[in-house]
Amino acid sequence: MKFEILNGVKTYAPNSREQLISYAVKHHKIMVAVNAEKILHATDESRTIINRNLGYPDGIGAVWALQKKGYKSTVKIPGCELWLDVIETYYKSKSFYLVGGKQDVINTTVQKLKSDFEGITICNYRDGYLKTDDEIEMLIEDIVKHKPDVVFIAMGSPKQELLMERIQKHHIAVYQGLGGSFDVYTSNVKRAPQWWVKNNLEWAYRLVKQPSRIKRQIHLLRFFINLHLNKY
Repeated sequence: MKFEILNGVKTYAPNSREQLISYAVKHHKIMVAVNAEKILHATDESRTIINRNLGYPDGIGAVWALQKKGYKSTVKIPGCELWLDVIETYYKSKSFYLVGGKQDVINTTVQKLKSDFEGITICNYRDGYLKTDDEIEMLIEDIVKHKPDVVFIAMGSPKQELLMERIQKHHIAVYQGLGGSFDVYTSNVKRAPQWWVKNNLEWAYRLVKQPSRIKRQIHLLRFFINLHLNKY
């Protein structure tokens, strides 16, 4: 699968979700979402983390940047949908381990997954509040013990990526960082209606619902100006 360097960020250009998932599974990759904000505000640390792994276009800004580089068939793959695509593809043949969210959220997530994907094998799960190094070591030992094929960690960047890399040194599997995806899946956080998502206006919906985001969203204007000026 081809990739492009965008402001120093190695971003893959999948033609479909199936291609991305197949590549990640075949090569036991850690999948990391890349969007306009991560490209614009890339630091040495964030670039290094993404570039060691499989950065995919989670937002329309990343897609437009890739398309401008000539990857016209690149598709946007929201992380909050991708993990469910992975489960849909492999829940009958692979096992899963989930980490993240508050205890009630992860409990509800697991219950809903068992309802939505009958027969799914969830090796184990726990909340995302790992407060000590001993707790992290216990998590790693448990993952090594259960040997899941896929591990989902929802803790926010870069914490989740650093944790996934640490775990992968002890257990080779497919990993994906999910941010707040468990909250979305369990309806604790409402995602934009389908029309906004379909028309690549999810960012605008969030801005309408939460005007205070303007300070964050204004930086995206810089991204699109830089994109127009071929600075990526």
